[in-house]
Amino acid sequence: MALRGPAGLGPGSRRPLDEAVAGAVEREAPALLAAGGAPEDDEEDDGRGRGLLRWDGFSAWLHCVCVVGFDLELGQAVEVIYPQHSKLTDKEKTNICYLSFPDSNSGCLGDTQFCFRFRQSSGRRVSLHCLLDQFDKDLPVYLKSLVLISKLPYIHFFHTVLKQIAPEYFEKSEPYLEAACNDVDRWPAPVPGKTLHLPIMGVVMKVRIPTCHDKPGTTQIVQLTQQADTNISVILPTVHEVDIFRCFCPVFLHSQMLWELVLLGEPLVVMAPSPSESSETVLALVNCISPLKYFSDFRPYFTIHDSEFKEYTTRTQAPPSVILGVTNPFFAKTLQHWPHIIRIGDLKPTGEIPKQVKVKKLKNLKTLDSKPGVYTSYKPYLNRDEEIIKQLQKGVQQKRPSEAQSVILRRYFLELTQSFIIPLERYVASLMPLQKSISPWKSPPQLRQFLPEEFMKTLEKTGPQLTSRIKGDWIGLYRHFLKSPNFDGWFKTRRKEMIQKLEALHLEALCEEDLLLWIQKHTEVETVDLVLKLKNKLLQADREHLPVKPDTMEKLRTHIDAIILALPEDLQGILLKTGMT
Repeated sequence: MALRGPAGLGPGSRRPLDEAVAGAVEREAPALLAAGGAPEDDEEDDGRGRGLLRWDGFSAWLHCVCVVGFDLELGQAVEVIYPQHSKLTDKEKTNICYLSFPDSNSGCLGDTQFCFRFRQSSGRRVSLHCLLDQFDKDLPVYLKSLVLISKLPYIHFFHTVLKQIAPEYFEKSEPYLEAACNDVDRWPAPVPGKTLHLPIMGVVMKVRIPTCHDKPGTTQIVQLTQQADTNISVILPTVHEVDIFRCFCPVFLHSQMLWELVLLGEPLVVMAPSPSESSETVLALVNCISPLKYFSDFRPYFTIHDSEFKEYTTRTQAPPSVILGVTNPFFAKTLQHWPHIIRIGDLKPTGEIPKQVKVKKLKNLKTLDSKPGVYTSYKPYLNRDEEIIKQLQKGVQQKRPSEAQSVILRRYFLELTQSFIIPLERYVASLMPLQKSISPWKSPPQLRQFLPEEFMKTLEKTGPQLTSRIKGDWIGLYRHFLKSPNFDGWFKTRRKEMIQKLEALHLEALCEEDLLLWIQKHTEVETVDLVLKLKNKLLQADREHLPVKPDTMEKLRTHIDAIILALPEDLQGILLKTGMT
């Protein structure tokens, strides 16, 4: 992703520790991305709702834009934060300052671009996603970075935004930046499933906001005719995906082993020659298990000045479940106790294939100038799939475009992940109570408990062998996965979804009852209690976004109104005041 030239550009990153991407964004992205109720092909190219306050539109996309300067005498400092009312703590500003420039030892010269993530100072342990551009016309006296800070994991999209605004900003300074932010403030909200036309400084970008149901590597953006798209300057087929083959190219012989390490949430370090190679590779690793969400922390670019440096490098406890991207050779010694280290050389331009690295023992990672390789003692659970390797090698020999190679590799990872997760999905679905057990007059039934051994027994007949040609110790892989942060996050998400589904089915069962007949057989006290419970159900459905049909909600409101009207007038007045019906 590194660009070099008279005016550099740059971007992007993903999300944090335990917030969805998606919304996790999520919900994210995210991934991994929050699902939306919007139609898949809806187009939205008009302005946002006029009821919003100033900067509400901007806040839907970005937290703020920062300009960070570096002076050899004064060091680095945040020079501009826009909009000016944006809040950043001193700790966050310090992290941004250090992360906005390559390490002095990284050998990164000229304009460059990369992404990083950092932990927000709030107790929620959320990360902001940052993208930057660096300008070094006066190197080595003065450096400047333009940083976009967002919770949205739309790396490719923000990269494109920076391409449009960075060169002009470095020429025209703050008035241009203010104008660009005003354009962003007029954008419609990024609703999953929507196709948007987003103007910025005379350029119109056409993008589609992904949903959690999208398959990795597929684009559902509508390609209109040239005549209909005359006002569109840029069409982005994806807002969040990276060139996965280019990142995996030096290690594609070991891609299946790396998939296992990411799936299991193993501590993993990427040592790269520059922040751009580091950040792209980390993002590609996180994406390789999609559509399964990576629930641990990951840092596309990590420095010795990061506020979590001591937490992540301590030897007093086992390395945490995190993927770090580093460039400073100091980490070769500091992280020597980590179990899995990927050391890569320069990523070649599209069309050039680097030499394949080998798997080496960790004890060989002793010197700062160790050769590229995957340093690990990990023994994969699954046998290596020689077919995908031959397919990619054939593409290399035939000089197949990197984009086409990425499609092949992404499809392979997708099928591998789906083969692994489908048996889990099937078993978890069996934990749902039968619909006939849902009574409108009782609390919704509980989900059955997830029993690992019971799940293992299902694999004999309905395991991954039904959909995958790969042989190996699938049982061992599942046992390891069930102890990982990724399983914990995945199961909590699925459990929440199923509980919400039970609540929705309980609401539908209530709607099917003749409630007026019920109140004839019960006292006024019981009737009032029923009305209050039904109102609470409505509030819960709205608050938790339960998957309830709109007509079900309307039917329940009608029931509530009918019950209230059947009560004495004094009670009617009281109940009509206790919330909306």
